[in-house]
Amino acid sequence: MSVLLPFHNSVLEKIHDPATSELVLLARGLGLRRIVCKLLQIYDTPNNLVLLVNATQEEETAIGEELGIMGCRKPGLRILGFETNRKDRQDLYKKGGLVSITSQIFTVDMLTSDIPTHLITGILILHAERVTPTSAEAFIVRLYREKNKNGFLKAFSDQPEHITSGLSPLRTIMKELQLRTVHIYPRFHAEIKESLDRKTPDIVELHQNMTEAMSEIHHGIVQCMTTTLAELKRANTQLDLDDLSIDNAYFRSFDMIVRRMLDPVWHKVGPRTKQLVGDLATLRRLLTYLLTYDALAFHAYLETLIAANTATDSGVQRQHQSPWMLTDAAHTIFTYAKRRCYVMNPVPRGPPQVIDLAEEEENAWEALDDMEAEASGRARSSDKGKERAKPPRKKWLPEGMEPVLEELPKWYLLADILQEIEEETIRLDPLLSSHSPGSNTVLVMASSLQTCTIIKDFLSTLKADAPRGSQGRRMMEDKLRLYLWWKGKLSERRADGKGPIALPQGKDKSATAPGASRQANDDVSEALKRKDRERQDRAMNRRRVRGGAPVAAAPSTRDRTESGEVEIKKEADEIADFLSTQGVDVITEALAPDMQLFMMDDDFDAHYGLLAPEQTVLVRAYADDTDDQVLQEVKPRFIIMYEPNLEFIRRIEVYRNSNPGLGVRVYFMMYKMSCEEGKYLTGLRREKESFERLIRERGSMLMPIFEDRASAAGEAIIKTISSRIAGGRKEVSTEPARVIVDMREFRSSLPSLLHASGLLVLPVTLTVGDYILTPDICVERKSIPDLISSFSSGRLYTQCELMSAHYKQPILLIEFEEHKSFSLEAVADVKSYAKSNKFPPKKKPTDAPPSSALQSLQAKLVLLTLTFPRVRILWASSPYATAEVFTDLKTNSPEPDPSRAVLVGAEEDPDAGAGVNAAAEELLRSLPGVGAKNVKHVMGRVGSVRELCELGLKEVQDILGVEPGKACWEFIHQGEKR
Repeated sequence: MSVLLPFHNSVLEKIHDPATSELVLLARGLGLRRIVCKLLQIYDTPNNLVLLVNATQEEETAIGEELGIMGCRKPGLRILGFETNRKDRQDLYKKGGLVSITSQIFTVDMLTSDIPTHLITGILILHAERVTPTSAEAFIVRLYREKNKNGFLKAFSDQPEHITSGLSPLRTIMKELQLRTVHIYPRFHAEIKESLDRKTPDIVELHQNMTEAMSEIHHGIVQCMTTTLAELKRANTQLDLDDLSIDNAYFRSFDMIVRRMLDPVWHKVGPRTKQLVGDLATLRRLLTYLLTYDALAFHAYLETLIAANTATDSGVQRQHQSPWMLTDAAHTIFTYAKRRCYVMNPVPRGPPQVIDLAEEEENAWEALDDMEAEASGRARSSDKGKERAKPPRKKWLPEGMEPVLEELPKWYLLADILQEIEEETIRLDPLLSSHSPGSNTVLVMASSLQTCTIIKDFLSTLKADAPRGSQGRRMMEDKLRLYLWWKGKLSERRADGKGPIALPQGKDKSATAPGASRQANDDVSEALKRKDRERQDRAMNRRRVRGGAPVAAAPSTRDRTESGEVEIKKEADEIADFLSTQGVDVITEALAPDMQLFMMDDDFDAHYGLLAPEQTVLVRAYADDTDDQVLQEVKPRFIIMYEPNLEFIRRIEVYRNSNPGLGVRVYFMMYKMSCEEGKYLTGLRREKESFERLIRERGSMLMPIFEDRASAAGEAIIKTISSRIAGGRKEVSTEPARVIVDMREFRSSLPSLLHASGLLVLPVTLTVGDYILTPDICVERKSIPDLISSFSSGRLYTQCELMSAHYKQPILLIEFEEHKSFSLEAVADVKSYAKSNKFPPKKKPTDAPPSSALQSLQAKLVLLTLTFPRVRILWASSPYATAEVFTDLKTNSPEPDPSRAVLVGAEEDPDAGAGVNAAAEELLRSLPGVGAKNVKHVMGRVGSVRELCELGLKEVQDILGVEPGKACWEFIHQGEKR
């Protein structure tokens, strides 16, 4: 059970009163889940009905387990999902207690009165930062406050950076949730600072330098990002892109911010701008992969980028290539990435030479090593011994390949930390008793599951007696074998005209593996690096003379990139030829797990059973508030933060103060002068600025006046007065305007906006259409992705056929998203085929025609209107525009009947009336326009097949619809003639 700190109790004292409603903003990592669980425990009685909304599946499970530990077991937190039927939900509501429910089910149950809204004690809403005027939470609060004025509403959020949309984002959230009180608790809050500063953990900060090759690659990626960002701003001067900077580019949300800025004009921007936006995301991933992937995996990823940039999957030359790959910085990235893995030496061709210079070459290398050792002031005795004991060359290595296999610096730093922890554990063991809190289990925290897998692989194959920088050499050699097999497969697939494939995963499904030989990198390629630097310096100092001859020494960036692509292909072909001469399947050996056979007479406990805590290293990825529970269960004395994480540092502070007698040491690892450090510091600054902005807004915020919706209902009654009968004085229709909505449509925001506009929303399960506005108007709503998928599957044709058969005015609504371009295609694509030309244009080898899919979509829309002439197509730029259109369509029209709408198109029991008119029914089904959906409807309208054949065209169309009726009548009367 989690212990509550003084600031937790202070927050609970302010918000536990069920007579108040408020919004709580808490900094991440300070234990928001503890507060929510304690609040649910306070309200856990059968007389209360408290609903938890907007919790994810993982959060529901974790909160339920925490409440069980706290004693809320009968019945505890019950979770309602889509598998729970309507009757079970009604019984569950009547029993009271704590219920976690999805927004969609909650909305439908309130509209159908399945849940007693006036008896709800209160609602707890998580992730309040997601609340917008069109969100499901705003709809829930509106329905809740219509029938329940006294119940409480408490909203929680620990993401202050996300509350940024609009001029006053905090006011928008409070207005939609109908709240008037907000509590803000940043880390620098006085009560929180006082609670957490009482006992601070022992933090050891380890700032590790990157290797020279990593620093060069990192600098090159940042330079490419700067160039790409500047080019993006230059190409879109009409947009305000000044807020885009490299500091913000470290975060995953940066791609979404750039895309959101360009969304309103996305149909106007050219393919180059779209390419630049995609390149920013690629470069951001490269920065992360540089620090987390091993050298081979990073190099393989770069090679796939080059291959994908120059050609499409079909092998056609790509028209719009990434501009950053044509820069000198990109050439530096590719060169150093390869040198981190291996160095290719030229292989002598022709007959073997008589003179063997191997001994002289070895002596020359030893002399060079001695000179470098003297210059750096290190001893060479051990290295000489190492040279004498140099292992033989691997048979599976191609000729001329010298493996370098540079290791990430954090790997051997992690080994040093674990060695220090082991020594510290041995020293403290006599001083600790069995009653001392905490365990000797070492907790290693990383940013992702893939990084955790890399750490596990490194620690499982760690060779402790190896020199620093080569502890994982054997694993890296296995990864190199996989890489060679992958290069050979690239050559085969290119010969078959196929696209590149990803680097295969290791035996633990990890694309990366640690291990390197930093010494080999220094010895082998230092001279090459120095030569390249001198060549670059000469190129930079070279002046260009006007009118002079072009300089032939420095190739252009495009030629350099093309030569790099040719070099990759040539190298892949050579490796493929070499592997074809090997009799052993490389991939099978490299992926085969290490199997150890244990006999039954062996000591069982030596191989199975529980490990002692001091022998356990737990590697885990950063998660949400579940990390608090892990800390309380494991109670580690030593924690290694392999990568920086702001919220986990606060979790450690809370964990340390929750366990007074426990000493905690934290090793904080970070690459110096890297994007990792910049991302951490920028995240810290962004959170602080977000809280300061929210505090300022709270001080100057104008509180909204919440209106009573009774007046809106009165206006709806006035609008229904018929003006055709004596000025409306004789007859008044008190029936409110309503819209019948399909249950599946509550995933969208349109039902919420219809309800906000004063319409009564009735959720039912419809077979035909999504919205029934009047007895004659049926609307099928499609977003753009749904429209494309419906055309591809043929579902839209069936839907339009059913609407035409059962309603007089079928409507297809094509709805675009708000703040996005109101266009099916780009302006450039329209111009490309709108020009009149006497002869068709010749096909050029481009990517895929950018407008081909959209032209096909337009052609399908035209065919749809020709096939179903009565189907009207409505275009809406946003859900707001759709709500206005629906209101106009319902003007002076009768209201739809829900019971009839449910029966329209619904299939009856196929076994009902079995054996009666079976032959006639089978004959009806074989006629055009008659199917399983409407055969019962036809049988109810006509008494026999003869009667149907004697009907005229108009009567058949009244039964089946215009097009199906015409097809059926023409088949009966003119089938053979046609």
